[in-house]
Amino acid sequence: MPLYRDEAVVLRTHKLGEADRIVTMLSKQHGQIRAVAKGVRRTASKFGSRLEPFMVVDIQLFEGKNLDTVSQVETIGAYGREIMADYTAYTAAHAMVEAAERLTGETSSTQQYLLLVGALRSLSRAERDPAVTLDSYLLRALSLAGWAPNFEACANCDRPGPHNAFVMQIGGVVCPDCKPPGAATLDAETVELLGSLLAGEWLSVASASERAKSAASGIVAAYSQWHIERGLRSLNHVERL
Repeated sequence: MPLYRDEAVVLRTHKLGEADRIVTMLSKQHGQIRAVAKGVRRTASKFGSRLEPFMVVDIQLFEGKNLDTVSQVETIGAYGREIMADYTAYTAAHAMVEAAERLTGETSSTQQYLLLVGALRSLSRAERDPAVTLDSYLLRALSLAGWAPNFEACANCDRPGPHNAFVMQIGGVVCPDCKPPGAATLDAETVELLGSLLAGEWLSVASASERAKSAASGIVAAYSQWHIERGLRSLNHVERL
């Protein structure tokens, strides 16, 4: 039974038997991992608290036929406690880990791993509005998965912007000539904010109006639900300030 080690962020857990848990993780080198953590629900467990959602760990596992088995865990980032203490951050984090699980698989995705860890770290430190962190994370995670939105040139004919019509099916803003009936029309501030969220330009994001942030969140949610199969159930519960 091969033994291997990796860094991972815990996405979710569920009970198995009387004392065990199945832990779903996104790892740095091995993509998604599903593993049995034996005895972690017992009070005397040495690493039960380390295998809670939003925790980042250095983990050693035995490779199994269907499920791997956890043999050792060390904490790298203890983000769970701070996130769970703030309901707004908690709902945002749940949407993030659900998106990460949907957008990744068994193939290694180091960039997706690093992006998620950075977003959870930001939530735990209350660096900015959790809704803003979530919107930026979703846009960047979708980009890494191959669905990068375009908020500058026309997504259909590449005509230089700025443009204010957004079409999810095309993947970005479009010029007046390419604008189909029923396309969402955005104001200039919202389009600029969406570009800043995608690029992680936080000073620009911080200066945006609440109206623009609300409009941008609506576009991000719709774009995420369009591209992620079966949508993100957690988005319905996201608490926004």
